[in-house]
Amino acid sequence: MAPGSVIAVDALPLTPNGKLDRKALLALEGAPETAAYEAPRNATEEKLAEIWEQVLKVDRVGVHDDFFHLGGHSLLMTQIIARIRSVFGVQLALFTLFEHPTIAGLAAAIDGAAHSATAGAAEDDVARLLAELQGMSDEEVNRLLEETN
Repeated sequence: MAPGSVIAVDALPLTPNGKLDRKALLALEGAPETAAYEAPRNATEEKLAEIWEQVLKVDRVGVHDDFFHLGGHSLLMTQIIARIRSVFGVQLALFTLFEHPTIAGLAAAIDGAAHSATAGAAEDDVARLLAELQGMSDEEVNRLLEETN
């Protein structure tokens, strides 16, 4: 990973307890600006925004805000992925957040994963039914068809 921009400063801004003051660092002239705020547009984006706000401890997350520009890092990524699994019931690889670092991109990946899982489950159901039908005699299949009509 390479930084998106570099800013020369005389000294790093520190908090009263001597730690790096990230908010003051972002306020420095020339610091990269975040994307213009755009509110979540659907239920997936709304839930994701809530997760990011809680994990990143920010007041508001727009659909085009970048996870890493908001202070996200690898440890927080694991929390995000775990909460996505819990809330949406989909298993995403950790690198998915590198590929889709915005709410909009990640929501599309979640919706795609959920669709694939649903389609896969339907295919499994069809395969199971076909296997059951192959084990039946013609009379059993005809009787089953008559019962369903």
